[in-house]
Amino acid sequence: MDATNTQGAVTPRSESVPLRCWAEIDLAALERNLRLIRASLPAHIRYVAVVKADAYGHGLQQVAGRLMHAGADLFAVANITEAAQVRELGPGWPILVLGPLLPDEDRYVAEYDLAVTVSTEDEVSRFDAAGRAAGRPIPVHLKVDTGMGRLGVWHEEAPRMIRRIRGSAHLKLVGVFTHFASPDTDPQFTEEQRRRFLAALDACGPAGLPMGGLLVHADNSAGLETMHGRSPFNAVRIGLLQFGILPHPGSFLSQVRTEPVFSFHTRVGIVKRLPAGTTVSYGRTRTLGRASDVAVLCAGYGDGIPRSVSNRASVLIRGVRCPVLGRVTMDQTVVDTTDVPGVCCGDEAVIIGRQGSAEISVGEFSGWADTIPWETLCSVTKRVPRVYRTVLGT
Repeated sequence: MDATNTQGAVTPRSESVPLRCWAEIDLAALERNLRLIRASLPAHIRYVAVVKADAYGHGLQQVAGRLMHAGADLFAVANITEAAQVRELGPGWPILVLGPLLPDEDRYVAEYDLAVTVSTEDEVSRFDAAGRAAGRPIPVHLKVDTGMGRLGVWHEEAPRMIRRIRGSAHLKLVGVFTHFASPDTDPQFTEEQRRRFLAALDACGPAGLPMGGLLVHADNSAGLETMHGRSPFNAVRIGLLQFGILPHPGSFLSQVRTEPVFSFHTRVGIVKRLPAGTTVSYGRTRTLGRASDVAVLCAGYGDGIPRSVSNRASVLIRGVRCPVLGRVTMDQTVVDTTDVPGVCCGDEAVIIGRQGSAEISVGEFSGWADTIPWETLCSVTKRVPRVYRTVLGT
């Protein structure tokens, strides 16, 4: 049996208290996924593991630690707090902060040995001052806005910003990157963004931007798909794919068959029989058309089952799909078990994941919720313990 450990809940005599709702994180599958992705990449491509937002709800330190063991080259986080958590795992690992820093966070960049993202001239001045105070240069990645309209210097202004960075005594340019706004839905605009990014690199000229030693990367694997000529991209940012979820079906890595790392579970609290015509849950949004057996699950929107899946989602009990009845409430969800004989109090219900031969994927669940897999994973709350499976196996 796999070795496991549980984090996320503090209860009296926690070793003897059974779990009512939990998420399982298969770290062995995560490691296999990284190795599979690496084997699919050109040998010179660096693996940037994106572990922001608590590693998309999987647990930042547990995931980063396993990815270190598996051979990630660099870690990308959203902010200083996340960077500090990764740095606690050990010195030497390159860490890139993707988001903007607040001025009173600048002093931690050198302390935690981080690379930071530069979008504005104000940041150039601030980080140069931080490097001067620390007595050593601050490594920076210039972000180029090619049409996302969020962070980054506008692509036509990139050469000027490169000159500012290279003219700052206490900054060291170590990377240049961009972010694609809609690689999954608008390939034409993605190609335009790629064209703008490559033009910005060309405009910097050999004197302004020597490519040797710099990391050049774009959003996910779309950055590897330069259509013509020699590609300058030598790194790829991997987020969802390492967790077994394909973000963009048409991407360079869409043929990599990774395994799901995350699953979401709860248990049946009670089972009861209700007569035809009964209305279920708040708002009386579901009326039973037949006499029904229903199970009340020990999880609701307080755990990460959004109200938007009310009357839409299903869960797996005994390997059979059981539809959600009525509104999801804070701590309970009602499901129809009429067609599943023998359901008992304490039975496991799978919200996301596999049970027997049946499966509910993160993508399918996200469709019921009218959202995206990123939000689904990040929305599973902190009161849900994470159970880590660690044995590599085959």
